[in-house]
Amino acid sequence: MAVFDLETQLVFYGAYHANKINVLIHIICVPLLLWSAQVLLASAPSPSFLPAYHLEINKYLSFDLNSSSTIMFFVYESYYFILEPTAALIYMPQFTLSLLTSTAFVQRSDHLTVALIMQAVAWIAQFIGHGVAEKRAPALLDNLVGAVVLAPFFVHLEILFSLGYRPKLHKHLENEIGKEITRVKKIEGDKRRAKAQ
Repeated sequence: MAVFDLETQLVFYGAYHANKINVLIHIICVPLLLWSAQVLLASAPSPSFLPAYHLEINKYLSFDLNSSSTIMFFVYESYYFILEPTAALIYMPQFTLSLLTSTAFVQRSDHLTVALIMQAVAWIAQFIGHGVAEKRAPALLDNLVGAVVLAPFFVHLEILFSLGYRPKLHKHLENEIGKEITRVKKIEGDKRRAKAQ
């Protein structure tokens, strides 16, 4: 299935994120979106089918087994392991730290306000990145679930690729993304010409 194919997913997502400024905006904003989403999910009522378990390492790091943010963590990490196991393993400490700090942050009285402000600012910045730098609508308009779930891993892989991770894969993906962008631009150009006639 294409949903579990790394190349298919990264070419889809990468075709919407080819501009360096837009990629930089995403490298900054996607982790903020993920963390603030984990705060919001940790604030939600926990599913009753999970056993209650709370571990507090200190006031900045805590863990709730039955939290929706923990479920999100396991679903996302499992998906990333299917796509690219080594990169998923490298991502796990960062993602775990995000989970632990977001769960602990819920203890603050202003956690919802902070999380919602972060969501608003990060989403606006990304839409500006797409409109001004990329000059293309964001991927979430074509595939909401794929874009939201894949975004943190895409950002992680962008950083790994810039550090020399799997150079052959990186070059291959860049070539395929270039072909996809050319294909999309041709379709959009054909539509504009058809409207003009």
